[in-house]
Amino acid sequence: MTFERIAIVGAGAWGCALANVIARSGRAVLLAARNRAGADVLVHRRESPRLPSVRLHDHVGIAPLSEDVGRYDAILLAVPSQHLREAATVIAPTLAKGTPVIACAKGIERGTHKFMTEVIAESARAARPAILSGPSFAEDVARGLPAAVTLAARDDKLSVALAHLLGSALFRPYHSTDVRGVEIGGAAKNVLAIAAGIVAGRGLGASAAAALVTRGFAELFRFGKAFGARQETLTGLSGLGDLILTCSSAQSRNYSFGLALGRGRPPAVPESGGKLAEGVFTAPALIEMAKEKGIEMPIASAVVAILSGRLSVDEATETLLTRPFRAES
Repeated sequence: MTFERIAIVGAGAWGCALANVIARSGRAVLLAARNRAGADVLVHRRESPRLPSVRLHDHVGIAPLSEDVGRYDAILLAVPSQHLREAATVIAPTLAKGTPVIACAKGIERGTHKFMTEVIAESARAARPAILSGPSFAEDVARGLPAAVTLAARDDKLSVALAHLLGSALFRPYHSTDVRGVEIGGAAKNVLAIAAGIVAGRGLGASAAAALVTRGFAELFRFGKAFGARQETLTGLSGLGDLILTCSSAQSRNYSFGLALGRGRPPAVPESGGKLAEGVFTAPALIEMAKEKGIEMPIASAVVAILSGRLSVDEATETLLTRPFRAES
């Protein structure tokens, strides 16, 4: 498989970082901003407002999103999860049958409970959906610092080809066919990162933080297994690896949002520092899906209760701490 013309939809921090990754390997790449104003800013400044001081590589072309982007050989959708359907719909009319379309968002669509590759399959029927996820901060990747992620597609040959397309010495995609496992790890860890931020913001200590991440992973694992994810995926880069990263650093938008909640910010604000916290939108969908399968997720449920205003941070914490004693599982 050869991919000569590559496009990235979404000119935020992650889209710009991925554009630099591809350009450094010597390939030309188009970065398609979702509106003309955003494209004009990038053309003029050669850097994203979301990634100040990180210059776009000279091999990165810039244009506003249009249906012409669908004519490219491979397309990465680096837009927020709740806007992924809209982006896929724009490129669908010109998409050649079998074109790889890679979701680079971590979330579950509100209302439909669809994972990102399902949204692509519904909105752009000619596409071959894939998912890119793992422990990686946009600024690190954009600057050329080492990172490893997981790239999954149903077809093993496609996942291998896409891993080679995006891979380099400093950006290492491990290929997989466990699409669902990769999607679940990315979506669930964002919700748990909010909880970890709350623990830190409330000053509950390192011991509580370690307990939160460990028991949070148990919830992620139960959810993943119920929806058909493989154990090695959930314990790998896109599961446990991403959870560790986002539950331990203020670079994580979700952790930062939780940190602000723990320090008393009202829960109705869906952004942190002007950056979208995906877990705010994923949390209700995650819990609704868990209830349908009878999966117990007390930490994620507490996050939903705080976000909805049903419980304060202190009340939610007390609810978790006074749960009946039980065997570890």
